Amino acid sequence: MRHITVRAAALAVLATLTVLAVVAALLPTEPDEPEASVIYRDARQPVERRVDDLLNRMSLADKIGQMTQAERSAVATDPGLVTRWRLGSVLSGGGSVPKPNTAESWAALVNSLQRAALATPLGIPLIYGADAVHGHGNAYGATVFPHNIGLGASRDPGLVERVYRATGEQMRATGITWNFAPCLCVTRDDRWGRTFESFGEDPALVSSMGTAIDGLSAAGVLATGKHFGGDGDTEYGTGDSGYAIDQGVTVTSRADLDRIDLAPYAAAITEHGLASVMPSYSSIDWTEDGTGDPVKVHASAEMITGRLKGDLGFEGFVISDLEAIHQIPSPGDSAEPTPAQVRLGVNAGVDMFMEPKTAPRFQSVLRSLVETGEVSTARIDDAVRRILRVKFRMGLFEQPYVTAGELGPPGHRALAREAVARSQVLLKNNGVLPLRPGARLYVAGRHADDIGNQAGGWTINWQGRSGDIIPGTTILAGIRSIAPGATVTFSADASAPVSPDDIGVVVVGETPYAEGYGDVGGIVCPWCPASQKEPKSLIPQPGDRAVIDKVCAAAARCVVLLVSGRPQVITSQLGRIDALVASWLPGSEGAGVADVLFGREPFTGRLPLSWPRSITQVPINVGDGQYQPLFPYGWGLRTSGSSPSSSGLFDAAQGRVVAGTAPAGWQKVIAEASLAHESGDDERAAELLHQVTG
Repeated sequence: MRHITVRAAALAVLATLTVLAVVAALLPTEPDEPEASVIYRDARQPVERRVDDLLNRMSLADKIGQMTQAERSAVATDPGLVTRWRLGSVLSGGGSVPKPNTAESWAALVNSLQRAALATPLGIPLIYGADAVHGHGNAYGATVFPHNIGLGASRDPGLVERVYRATGEQMRATGITWNFAPCLCVTRDDRWGRTFESFGEDPALVSSMGTAIDGLSAAGVLATGKHFGGDGDTEYGTGDSGYAIDQGVTVTSRADLDRIDLAPYAAAITEHGLASVMPSYSSIDWTEDGTGDPVKVHASAEMITGRLKGDLGFEGFVISDLEAIHQIPSPGDSAEPTPAQVRLGVNAGVDMFMEPKTAPRFQSVLRSLVETGEVSTARIDDAVRRILRVKFRMGLFEQPYVTAGELGPPGHRALAREAVARSQVLLKNNGVLPLRPGARLYVAGRHADDIGNQAGGWTINWQGRSGDIIPGTTILAGIRSIAPGATVTFSADASAPVSPDDIGVVVVGETPYAEGYGDVGGIVCPWCPASQKEPKSLIPQPGDRAVIDKVCAAAARCVVLLVSGRPQVITSQLGRIDALVASWLPGSEGAGVADVLFGREPFTGRLPLSWPRSITQVPINVGDGQYQPLFPYGWGLRTSGSSPSSSGLFDAAQGRVVAGTAPAGWQKVIAEASLAHESGDDERAAELLHQVTG
């Protein structure tokens, strides 16, 4: 028995050694060469040579690991999973934060995961990503800038570059080097819940704001253009996941897609060196071959490999949206991602996959697909080469670890205040603005003293949150600080008596939302607070309309500020309003709104969207054949003191409109003149505007 036991033990040891030998053959070991002779570790070598050297050393497990991105919550308590799965990246989704939510905690988190990544045989650093779409909104204490729709109203690419550089610097303060922004979407339907993430409805305007990429790059942060291509151009009623329009179907010709939806990507790649792109959840349905057969962008080789990597010459890497391949139809399969979903996504050209909770399954499925030949090793190598190229260029191999920095420094808050002032669009003014510093004011409306409402979605968590959720200044606090000599009465619901000597300042709008749940007429966010469950609409909520009616009927003069991520149809109340301002979603620095109300800064913003006269006009966009919005694209009145010389003709044309002496069709003329001006054709703009001014 003893002999048999010893023999059995010996055989077991031999078998174990055999298995270990096989595993060792599959997994690369640390290079035997001295550190200085390992090409991929030598920063003096050309990037492509370093990529070649590292790629040749990598096993299939290493390569698939680089193509995988998991969520913070899946690995933070066990960083060893980063090593085991050989992850190329980790992300924090909206609201996924360390505790406490401080720069020091963020940096410690990133460094702990980075140590695990560097513990893999080849020591390939990971890259940590997050959505910082209007400042580093996940991090408490960070400066929250106006959302893109407000920045688009500024018409200032230089300002946008500075805003995104500050955003990148605050991301670096928490150790994050990859931003899933900017959104290069061209929004074509105001009912879309992501309208505020767009710079506007015109592709030339959106293209001009590609300077956001330069700002992030200057801060050492990788920018991501999203969502390729056509996410802002989907048709109402086609939404996925129960949404009304989000993640829906873009019904278009290839020529129109190029002209409208892909133009900002072409500029971003050729002019700004965009190195990361995220496809859209949405689908494309080409009109050339008849409609009715939409294809998810994540499954479209024509879109990703053909148009993006081929026609547009994109050399960076493509990151999927969160679990986006799970939406690719895969009949008969249950566990996701399914083999069909992974195969279609990889072969379409997606290089890295955002699989927050299903990273191990994704890796197992992809390995099987490679082993059966359904995904080629050449496609795997292309994906990994693109990822490694970006990591080398970013210097992650030389400086993988991070140091905590300052969130919300005074200079960045001053910049945000400037951006807020520049984003305000004066839609109507019967001489009440600017306000006198010693005025008697009656301030009302639920958005006047609610910093969460004025920040909007993607602030601290995904859908945002009403209330006192971030440091900063509300619009009411800004009014009080700028005009300490003013007499200010505040009543959110206008229940306090209004004096006939008061100037009313009513601040109303939308409560926070983000993708999906922000769609007009769509499903309600089931876990959001009650105030955010109100039906999404392009018409102000009944309570807001009641406050406007009460204050404007009783006060001597009435100013209304609309704090929203898209136009609000207010035509029926416009006659009772003396001044109307589109304040968009200004973020943490509400004093910027007060700056323009009191004339400290002039109103200079212009509409980045057409403002509909009625909800039946929606969708309405500059260039439409029938175009009679309440306020056209490019509209924006000025207050005295600083109109740029190039705006003189616009001001004169708008003056004719305000005086009631403009000819019929003035909306189309002003909008087309705005397009001409923004494209650099001031001669054509002047020719058009003379049709209004005479």
